[in-house]
Amino acid sequence: MNYLFEKQALSCLPSDERPREKLNARGPASLSDMELLAILLNTGVKGKNVIKLAEELLVLLDKNKEIPSVQEISSLTGIGLSKACAISAMLEFGRRRFGPFSTCIRRPVDIFTQVRHFADRKQERFISLSLNGAHEVLAVRIVTIGLVNKTIVHPREVFADIIQDRAAAFCVAHNHPSGRLQSSPEDEEVTGRLLSAAEILGLHFVDHIIFSETSWWSFRENGKLPDN
Repeated sequence: MNYLFEKQALSCLPSDERPREKLNARGPASLSDMELLAILLNTGVKGKNVIKLAEELLVLLDKNKEIPSVQEISSLTGIGLSKACAISAMLEFGRRRFGPFSTCIRRPVDIFTQVRHFADRKQERFISLSLNGAHEVLAVRIVTIGLVNKTIVHPREVFADIIQDRAAAFCVAHNHPSGRLQSSPEDEEVTGRLLSAAEILGLHFVDHIIFSETSWWSFRENGKLPDN
């Protein structure tokens, strides 16, 4: 589906796989981020169909920790001021009305629910979740974007926003574009460094999960993090 969606015009897709029809039949949770943006954008421009435009907007959103400004959004060829304002308003309303706060992290599946929509990206995303003392989600952010099968992250990049959020705990996650759910030596090294830094900062490191579109692998469940 992802390949078809990127390579074909919407009119070439089977009717039940077109984003608007798919949303109507299966609900918004069944759509990828790109499909949701394609519905919001509605049309493309000459030389750039709505699929390509949605892909470019998605890259911009992934690279920003906060909602991009109207000027940043409208800098994309094919998105004028009016459409950029509508997108900005939609993102802010969604943040206010349906933000992550009050979602409680109790198990790895709870982390997976918060990040699974990033699983279809072609490059690794390293994601942090800031939590309060009750392990309710305060914020979900992309820390870094890596290569096809590797991301590089430093503890200072992870903790900068977590400290700013005045979080009491945190968890992290990253996708494996290959779909292989197994930690690498680099993953274990990063996890160890985060654990050491968290102990110094007095933050509880809840878990680190590796995830694909359908499943996840938990460092804590596999004995790679110490018991609480």
